[in-house]
Amino acid sequence: MTPELTALTLAALLQVVQFVLMAVPANMEVGPRKTMSPRDRARLGGALEDQLSPKTARLLRALNNHFEGLILFSIAVFVITFSDQGTGITALLSFLYLLARVLYVPAYYFGWTPWRSVIWLVGFGATALLLLVALI
Repeated sequence: MTPELTALTLAALLQVVQFVLMAVPANMEVGPRKTMSPRDRARLGGALEDQLSPKTARLLRALNNHFEGLILFSIAVFVITFSDQGTGITALLSFLYLLARVLYVPAYYFGWTPWRSVIWLVGFGATALLLLVALI
């Protein structure tokens, strides 16, 4: 497996960990009746995020943010891998993305301002550079 695919696999596992980190307290806070429901806003008290504690809601937002970032990162890794353009630089950028995503979770949870945004930018920048490298 290439280093880029390894980083992608680890990023996907991070997504699993983030889901558990959010789901456990969410179920404790609002109960399974809410979390297993279709979560219609009009039913059961409105949107899930609105019923969570501030820190659990941050975990939910960090999880959703990772879904968004993982899409672009996956595209970048697939393009690099399938075009056989992997280098030390692309491996470094892939693990930089992963490190940024790992650090993003506590940064969001604890409200590290402005560091949360800086960490996000590092991960986004690593992904953008991967995409640009694929075109060169």
